[in-house]
Amino acid sequence: MSQGYPADRLQIAGTASRQVAALQRFGAVDLDPTIAHLVEMRASQMNGCAFCLDMHWKDARAAGEEEARLYLLDAWRENPDYSDRERAALALTEAVTRLEPGGVPDAVWDAAAAVFDEAELGGLLCKIAAINAWNRLQITTQAEPGHYQPGDFGKAPEPAGTGR
Repeated sequence: MSQGYPADRLQIAGTASRQVAALQRFGAVDLDPTIAHLVEMRASQMNGCAFCLDMHWKDARAAGEEEARLYLLDAWRENPDYSDRERAALALTEAVTRLEPGGVPDAVWDAAAAVFDEAELGGLLCKIAAINAWNRLQITTQAEPGHYQPGDFGKAPEPAGTGR
């Protein structure tokens, strides 16, 4: 992530660059890109992270995702346009993002395990954990949405600023 995105409180990429790089690597899993975008969007919706929603919406659209599927993502259960794998990934994303007492329900886990192999499940869990961490960092630092452009992720960092 660029260090130049405005944030009211802290430029996290500039002040904790090693940790940010580690989190980037942790979330860089071998997962179907469509599923990865949906997971990132859904967790960001649930967490209310405007910065991440802006980023992942733009990335999903640049990758060819249909706008209607993104508009209806928060109602994915009622939309027949999501595959069984996407549905299982979204259900697992919701369960991990808002852990209930007792953890992830067996039915949610079993549905995911029925359509993802163990390596994919491991990657999916890391993707979910990473986007939840990103959401918390961006919300806490008050990262400002609207500046990200597809392809920015992975560019050489700009000098750290002081926010707006």
